[in-house]
Amino acid sequence: MARLEDMIGGWFVGNFEPSILASSVAEVCVKSYETGEREEEHYQREACEVTCIVSGRVLLAGVELVAGDIMLIEPGESASFEALEPSTLVAFKTPSVPEDKVVGGGEVRLV
Repeated sequence: MARLEDMIGGWFVGNFEPSILASSVAEVCVKSYETGEREEEHYQREACEVTCIVSGRVLLAGVELVAGDIMLIEPGESASFEALEPSTLVAFKTPSVPEDKVVGGGEVRLV
């Protein structure tokens, strides 16, 4: 058994520690944000990331998303994030590649 608050940044499955399940196949997280919290623009070299908004309203890759919306961001696609109100999301990333994240812009192509 583990607790989400003991994980780093809400990530609990993946090729990192701590995790409840070590895996190079995928990463999974649950994150909650307060209004105005942001994540800097970045992209993944190899991984695809799927984000599902569980509650709230966010701006992801320049698109406003609300509870129930799901977005796929492909490798090389740049995205930033801002919580427009208190929000919770689930993210799935595959594969789990340490140091895959690159901070900075790039082409945004929504799928």
